[in-house]
Amino acid sequence: MLSKDNISPFIIGTMRLGKWGSNLSAKEYERFIEGCIDLDLIDFDHADIYGHYTTESEFGNVLKNRADLRKKMRITTKCGIKLISENRPQHAIKSYDLSSRHIKNSVETSLKELGTDYLDVLLLHRPDYLFNSKEIAEIFSDLKKEGKVLAFGVSNFSPSQFDLLNASTQLITNQVEISLVHRNAFENSTLDQCQKLGVIPSAWSPLGGGLLFNETKDKSILRIQKTLKELSRKYGLQNDQLLYAWLRKHPAGIIPVLGTSKLERIKAAQKVLDINLTHEEWYMLWEAAIGREVD
Repeated sequence: MLSKDNISPFIIGTMRLGKWGSNLSAKEYERFIEGCIDLDLIDFDHADIYGHYTTESEFGNVLKNRADLRKKMRITTKCGIKLISENRPQHAIKSYDLSSRHIKNSVETSLKELGTDYLDVLLLHRPDYLFNSKEIAEIFSDLKKEGKVLAFGVSNFSPSQFDLLNASTQLITNQVEISLVHRNAFENSTLDQCQKLGVIPSAWSPLGGGLLFNETKDKSILRIQKTLKELSRKYGLQNDQLLYAWLRKHPAGIIPVLGTSKLERIKAAQKVLDINLTHEEWYMLWEAAIGREVD
C-alpha cells in the first residue's frame, strides 16, 4: 500500500511517453521502465486519457511481455475526464463523470489496457460538479473488496471537495498543479489540509510547464531565472533541480511528478535528494515569483 513511508521521492509521469510526447517504441518503453526501477523510482502515474486513450495500452504491452516488471512497480491511474476522441466516439462533448458506473467501467478498461489484475492507486482526475460522495464511496469499497484497487485519491480537488469525499472514504493523496509559477496550493489550504490529515500531496507540472526555461520578457519569469542563477552557483545545480528542491522543502512532503521520458533528467532530479535549501533561500524564490517582499 502506498504511504508517506514508502512512496518514491519522485513519481514517474507517463503523459508524455506516448502520442502526446516522445512517442516511444515498445523497446524504448521497456528500457525507460527498467531504468526508472533501477533508480528505485517505482511509482508510475497514468491516466486513461493520456495519448487519447492509448498510453495505458502501450505501457501495458511491455508488462504483458515482462510480467516480472509489474511486481517491481506501483501503478497509479486516473479516471473521470471524458475527452472527445476517435477512440471514444460515444463522447459527445468533453465532460467530467464520477458516477459509479463510469468509475467501474474505467477501472475495468485500465486493468485490461495495463495488463494487470490490480491498480495500486486510483485517482479521480477532475472534480465532477455532479459527484455524489456516498456513491463514490460505495464503488470504491466494491473495487477494494474485489482486489482491483488498493488505495484511492483525487487530483485537482479543492480542499472542500476533498473534505466532502474524504468524509465517506479514505483518500491518500491529492495531485494538484504546484510550482513557482502556480502557487495556489500554498495559499488555498490544500497543503495545510495535507499536513493536517497526513495525506500525500503530489505536484503535476512542477517546473511550471517549461515557462522558466524559455527566453521571455515576462518580468516575473526573469526575476525567478535570476534568483535560480544565483542559487545554482552555490549548489552546483541546474534550474530544474533547484525547482524540485524548492518544492521538496515544504513540510507537507510534496512529491513532484516528473514529466520527462529522458532517464538522464530523472537521474539529475535524484541529485537533489540531499539538498536542503535554507529557509531564506526558499523565500528568495517566493519573493522573485511574486515580485515583492512578503506582507
